[in-house]
Amino acid sequence: MSEHEIRTVIENWVAGIQARDLAATLANHTDDIVMFDVPPPQNGVRGAAEYRASWPPFFEFIASGARFEIVELQVTAGADVAFAHALLHCATPDELAAHPDRRLRITLGLRHEGGRWLIAHEHHSYPLEG
Repeated sequence: MSEHEIRTVIENWVAGIQARDLAATLANHTDDIVMFDVPPPQNGVRGAAEYRASWPPFFEFIASGARFEIVELQVTAGADVAFAHALLHCATPDELAAHPDRRLRITLGLRHEGGRWLIAHEHHSYPLEG
């Protein structure tokens, strides 16, 4: 059951991002969220306020027609902590046409608090292209 709940949290987060819905994007995150993202800052985004502030610029990218869609999602759940890793399409249609195999990699750390799963850590990356 936990794996299904975690998948739902992640799928709803992705849907919120694609819909440019800030409330849905922020839902199910801890107050002490840490996110290491592709763009700066290099030290990551720390806490709910910084996390909230990081999304409007990305929503502009989505508004331009970009996709943010899960390609593959794996979840490992314990009683109180879990992690998930995913591959996503995160690109405009032109970028996807030029690089159809490129995937955004995301690793998520979750905690079970107050009877629900919350995302406490996000790490987003692309492989270096050589």
